[in-house]
Amino acid sequence: MEIKAIMLDAKDNVATLTEPARQGDTVRCIGGTGETLVSGAEIPIWHKIALKPLEKGTSVIKYGESIGELTENVEKGDWVSHLNLKSVPRDYASEYVSVK
Repeated sequence: MEIKAIMLDAKDNVATLTEPARQGDTVRCIGGTGETLVSGAEIPIWHKIALKPLEKGTSVIKYGESIGELTENVEKGDWVSHLNLKSVPRDYASEYVSVK
């Protein structure tokens, strides 16, 4: 079965599923690079799927922004969730763009 996922930025290393995926389902990304991959696990709707193998400590990039850091290695097609992702504090004030 083909499942769709949202990938808004070519820098993303995860995509968000628009429906649940079973292991072995084909996942086609809408947007970004338009990548197609195979789900390596059962992944709930609106959760993230890894677009490539990612090592522990890697920043997870979703919609072009870092949303945290992996606490373990994940393979391409694996589920990225609260079980293997931790929040990392950011200094948002240093990211402001000054408009004059």
